[in-house]
Amino acid sequence: MLKRIFDLAAVVGTAPLWMPLAAIVAVLVRAKLGAPVFFRQRRPGRDAVIFELIKFRTMRDTRDAAGRLLPDAERLTAFGRWLRSTSLDELPELVNVLRGEMSLVGPRPLLVQYLDRYTPRQARRHEVRPGLTGLAQVMGRNALSWEEKFEWDVRYVETRGFWLDAKIILLTFKAVLGRGGVNASGEATMSEFNPAAPRSDSRR
Repeated sequence: MLKRIFDLAAVVGTAPLWMPLAAIVAVLVRAKLGAPVFFRQRRPGRDAVIFELIKFRTMRDTRDAAGRLLPDAERLTAFGRWLRSTSLDELPELVNVLRGEMSLVGPRPLLVQYLDRYTPRQARRHEVRPGLTGLAQVMGRNALSWEEKFEWDVRYVETRGFWLDAKIILLTFKAVLGRGGVNASGEATMSEFNPAAPRSDSRR
């Protein structure tokens, strides 16, 4: 309950700062990438309940001759990379926080198709609301392997508390300013989590 009160107080209290910034980013996305401005996708939240995640769009909808979307690396523009490196694309998720679907701090909400790929320990990440930022994000973001990310997520679930959340929020500002770990090595963002697939090295 205290965590939820803190989330609401923080988001509402800082609205005069983030809402004008979000409006400016929305105009830039419309000018640079066109419509729609927002990227919406179904993601699993607490107890794996599905909700609609809202972000600013960072990729073009470019398709091949067969109508299939091109790979992320070919659709991600310089502007989109900048949005991701500054985490400004995440601003609309504050609406998800207001709705109670997300928290400011928690494991990042991943894809629905990953749900049946987790080990029982990895699945513990869904015992709490997903967050805009989390322990995995401040410990390396997408430079971490999937296994490392999940271990930090579970460690958060096991040790969560107000002071840990406060520390993560402070470290998030440092991570965003440093712009490190935005994408995995050799990837536009992060490779797909598929533990059944053959791996070329220990970090995939």
